[in-house]
Amino acid sequence: MIFHPPSWIPKLPFDPPSTTLIGEFWSKERYGRQSIARSRNPFVCGVTGKTYTTSEMRERYELLARSLSKRMGWRVNEDTPWDKVVCVYSFNSIDYIMSTFATHRLNGIATPANAAYSPSELEFQLQSSGAKAVITCVPLLDTALKAAKAVGIAPDRIFIMQTAGPSGDGKLSYKTLDELIDEGRSLPPLESPAWTTGQGARQVAYISYSSGTSGLPKGVMISHRNVIANIMQLRWFESVGRGQKGVETQVSLGVLPLSHIYGLIVVALSGIYRGDEIVILPRFELKSLLECIQRFKINQLSLVPPIIIQLLQNQSLCRKYDLSSVRYVYTGAAPLGTETHEEVVRSFPGWQVGQGYGMTETATVVLSSGENDILVGAAGSLVSGCVAKIIATDTGRPIEVTGQEDGEEEKRGELLLQSPSISLGYLNNERATAEAFVWDEDGRWIRTGDVAVVRRSKAGHQHFAIVDRIKELIKVKGHQVAPAELEAHLLTHPFVNDCAVIPVPDERAGEVPKAFVVKTPAAAAEGRSDEEIAQAICKHVEDHKAHYKWLKGGVAFLDVVPKSPSGKILRRLLRDKEREERRIKGSKL
Repeated sequence: MIFHPPSWIPKLPFDPPSTTLIGEFWSKERYGRQSIARSRNPFVCGVTGKTYTTSEMRERYELLARSLSKRMGWRVNEDTPWDKVVCVYSFNSIDYIMSTFATHRLNGIATPANAAYSPSELEFQLQSSGAKAVITCVPLLDTALKAAKAVGIAPDRIFIMQTAGPSGDGKLSYKTLDELIDEGRSLPPLESPAWTTGQGARQVAYISYSSGTSGLPKGVMISHRNVIANIMQLRWFESVGRGQKGVETQVSLGVLPLSHIYGLIVVALSGIYRGDEIVILPRFELKSLLECIQRFKINQLSLVPPIIIQLLQNQSLCRKYDLSSVRYVYTGAAPLGTETHEEVVRSFPGWQVGQGYGMTETATVVLSSGENDILVGAAGSLVSGCVAKIIATDTGRPIEVTGQEDGEEEKRGELLLQSPSISLGYLNNERATAEAFVWDEDGRWIRTGDVAVVRRSKAGHQHFAIVDRIKELIKVKGHQVAPAELEAHLLTHPFVNDCAVIPVPDERAGEVPKAFVVKTPAAAAEGRSDEEIAQAICKHVEDHKAHYKWLKGGVAFLDVVPKSPSGKILRRLLRDKEREERRIKGSKL
């Protein structure tokens, strides 16, 4: 059985163009964007108030592209896109999206990197993506320099993006984006990309890193048309609910990392295409967020569940600010529980809460809640141009869900999807790409690794609820953590003979990693207590990994890690064991 978007969702007015750069698509009204005359400034710094108009932003990325072309020796049409890969490793900035558009203008590829990365993690992404230059910010410069040196990127190929906050002592020997833009004013215009028919559907725009359904982080190749398609899908999906409330343009919050696919496409790119103003905060801090809402009269908050929980836990602080401008709270990256959803509505009268669902591999949203049709506890309905099916996790056969019998719509299975936004696959990893997709008589489907059920809203429209995960990812505050990555690192510690990592519930982060370790004889020989050994293992992770990958769930010791005959770690058995122990202790899962 194939599911289609509900009838209330408008069809896309035209096919997503496949010969257009993302920046050109955003800036030209002929591609369906909000009238520039009625649009707000695309980005505003939530700390300083600095902003640029639509025309100024376009000029800035055009001039930056000219300067990068001269400094890097890059030619628009003579070099391949893979010769022009730029890593953007920075906290949020009003110039973040502009810098990726400049890279695209050169026929290049942008690879956003998580600002929480350690030098070794950034090094991995630089090496994997083939990055030739790095755009970073002052607070992250030391990490960027270490990683760049390790992969052979010269210091003169590292550039500084201005972000709100510390800016150094003013004696940096690295060119800032503003200096490059000034240089670009004296340089001749660049030639236009000579794209052939359909090139936008084939050419990579962003390499974003994801663990997919399992394994170590992999570069997801996202084409220009993939991004454009999702921008269009979101814009027309949301047009109904916004239209009913008389909302043409609005002020939205941009606190989520723009390096994350949610912040990049859903918040930033889709928002500015609709003519909205995105108020950018460099990173999340509750008081700054509340001050920002009050100062800029923000209408929509795009958040993740851990931030929502912090709002609920700090209501006395929230009451000190005027939050009356907020109309809609949109949440994704992890499911929002029914109880939490209902508590938000009770605690913040006037706020409406909706969820969305997507993956890096689907670039991004495939399920969404419209302001006109919300089902508490569900991720939403299919967006226009997207179809789905649910297959049994044991047989792989499609599950028939008609809704004609009581309880029939609670049949569970893995969610499979088709959409013009679905990415090209994984960079230099044909095996992982092959595992992520399946073919049948209805075409090519991406496997989500998530278990879904179909439910109906009061209006009778189908919504999908994500109720479990087949895939092994751990989601910490919306960040993806691959158990295999942590396990590989733990095995380098002299006290670890074997190990497995699973997610455990955490009230603030949603989930956190917990390690199950088989100790080496050396650990016992030193006469250390289990507590001391656990502390040493945790420090080993903290010294080398981003903070969200730390073993906040703790370390437990086993005699043997459960494995299948083929050697695959049976994490499911460990999760079941952990769940039962928490149930006995009365812990809330």
